[in-house]
Amino acid sequence: MERLKLLRVVMRRLQFDRIIAGFVVFLFVASAIIAAVEPGIHGLGEGLWYSFVACTSIGFGDLVAVTFTGRLLTVIITIYEILIVAMFSGVVVSYYLEVVHRRENETLTAFLDRLEHLTELSDEELSEMQDQVTRFKKGR
Repeated sequence: MERLKLLRVVMRRLQFDRIIAGFVVFLFVASAIIAAVEPGIHGLGEGLWYSFVACTSIGFGDLVAVTFTGRLLTVIITIYEILIVAMFSGVVVSYYLEVVHRRENETLTAFLDRLEHLTELSDEELSEMQDQVTRFKKGR
């Protein structure tokens, strides 16, 4: 659950939620326009199906845009979708880096806490800390 909250925070920070909402609104508007101008596409349902097929680059061929407006909107939908996919990969990378950063901070905080209570640690805990320091030096 915590990771979903973190993903939501990353999406808000990058304003990806607004971009997705804008894409959905644009998809519905473009679908309505396509349904209105294309002779072979009847109704919003078929317009949405056509837009979905166009933006996923599947291109079944069951519905085809024949007017200039329909073709132009198809190109814009496809380019918009490609940008969304590219931005999504950036969101995933940003989320992953945030998780790694938080883990590093938690590990560092725990290590510093143990250093503050050094006199209270057992020989086994001191040996474990020494191993951690040795591994850290080798990792550099």
